[in-house]
Amino acid sequence: MNTMKTFLLMAVLTVMLVFIGRLLGGEGGMIMAFVLAAVMNFGSYWFSDKLVLRMYKAQPVTQADAPELYGIVQELSGRANLPMPKVYVIPSDQPNAFATGRNPQHAAVAVTQGIMRTLSRDELRGVIGHELAHIKNRDILVGTVAATMAGAISMIANMAQWAMIFGGGRSSDDEGGNPIAGLAMMIVAPIAAMMVQMAISRSREFLADEGGAQIAGNPLSLSNALRKLDAKAHQIPMHASPATAHMFIVSPLSGGGLMKLFSTHPPMEERVARLEAMVYGTAAGR
Repeated sequence: MNTMKTFLLMAVLTVMLVFIGRLLGGEGGMIMAFVLAAVMNFGSYWFSDKLVLRMYKAQPVTQADAPELYGIVQELSGRANLPMPKVYVIPSDQPNAFATGRNPQHAAVAVTQGIMRTLSRDELRGVIGHELAHIKNRDILVGTVAATMAGAISMIANMAQWAMIFGGGRSSDDEGGNPIAGLAMMIVAPIAAMMVQMAISRSREFLADEGGAQIAGNPLSLSNALRKLDAKAHQIPMHASPATAHMFIVSPLSGGGLMKLFSTHPPMEERVARLEAMVYGTAAGR
């Protein structure tokens, strides 16, 4: 269901891109914005592992440095039929973790110092399983494509705004368009695209929870870990960038109200309910 949801949301982004491109920028503007967004996001995708690891001052560790952590990653990578990723530790007290890398052959798993002090071995296995599921599902690629589409939509809207300010660009009247509808689209489309992009991110988190539970072998270990991580994330601040918040297993940022619409993570109650349903066979969270 979550895979189908991802495809449907990607289709929505594609339709939005074509529609707003033709409405506001014409075919030329649409192609130019898409190419620019694709180039920027391709660069981010290709170098994302180095950039994000450097941003959080992550340090590589070996089996001698962190035998338990390294051993868990090694064991679960084998169970998931994945190459052994590089292992990093982030100097942060907030318990959290993320995976990065453009493909399974160039992947890394990073955990904070806080997570190793907070979780039991079984709970840490659940978290590592979740991150390996992201790698196996190629979620970095999925997220990059979604960001490319959303970024292109925003660029087209910005181009149309500047064209309107300076009196250039296409004339909506010449092609029978409604200038008021075009103005509304400039404002609404980028917000809608961002909401769809966030919905794709939430869908991939559900998939990683399910896949991670299967890799680790115990859904309850992951559900228990998520409860602890969510509670600690609200207690212990982390200097995290909103641009990379979606990579972490729980959001390192806090926010409520309308911000939930732009959340990159599903509600914790639903994530826990779905994991428990894998054990107890209930319909909770489905």
